[in-house]
Amino acid sequence: MPLERRSTGFGGRLRDARERRGISLRQIANATKISVAVLEALERDDISKLPGGIFGRAFVRSYAVEVGLDPETTIQEFIAYFPNDSVTAGHPTSDTGEDGIALEGDRRTAATFLWLLGVSVPLVAGVLYFATLGRPSASTPSTRQPASPVEAASPPAALPPAAVAVPAPSPPPRAVEPGAVDTAAPASTAAVVEATAAASTGTADVLTVTLMVKRPCWVSATVDGQKSIDRLLQAGEQRPVTVRRELVLTVGDASAIALQFNGADARPLGKAGEVVTARFTLANYRESLQAR
Repeated sequence: MPLERRSTGFGGRLRDARERRGISLRQIANATKISVAVLEALERDDISKLPGGIFGRAFVRSYAVEVGLDPETTIQEFIAYFPNDSVTAGHPTSDTGEDGIALEGDRRTAATFLWLLGVSVPLVAGVLYFATLGRPSASTPSTRQPASPVEAASPPAALPPAAVAVPAPSPPPRAVEPGAVDTAAPASTAAVVEATAAASTGTADVLTVTLMVKRPCWVSATVDGQKSIDRLLQAGEQRPVTVRRELVLTVGDASAIALQFNGADARPLGKAGEVVTARFTLANYRESLQAR
């Protein structure tokens, strides 16, 4: 039923409907996002606080929905109490000066953003340039690092011909104490040193073990507690080692290495491709000799 003009006015009827539902202005403000001050002004029939045109009617519609009134009927009564001309003329939607200030603020914000963008782009480009200047080129071949103990204990399976390591040039001869093995020297130098040590001490107290390589094979040899060999041996190499207590030998391919003990041929270490670790001493090496 349409509201009737009473002494309380249009705003008073809205307030009566709100109080009947037991709703506070704060609850309506939270639900409609309209400030409490504007809602109070509407209940006092002070429409100067409302925006003009359809925006003011939208405020009235939102209020009516919250207090349980028919929104369309309430808007018609609002227009009847406050003609459109007076509503629009009495409270313009915004002040021209305020709009100008807001527009000028937006312009200044945009100008500041563009200035920061223009400064930051060259700065970032310079940082990236100097950061990449000291990096090595991707095409530079990397130097192969020495094999770690884990890699030495697990020799590679099959190596393609291109991956076979080429022995480095022989360094100048170095003085070596009798009985010591120079692991950094090539096979020929080590053989001379070990043979000299064996001749000076006699064959009764030492065991000369010669490793003869049939095809490339990874070999690790520890002689009397000292690492003597730990690298890939090439086909045709012969590495004699002098043993006074024990030899612990690990080969990556058991059939690629042939052994001789004091010039006598030993039995094969194992099958092709088999990784074998063996321990030889002056007391047990004869058990590994081939039967005659």
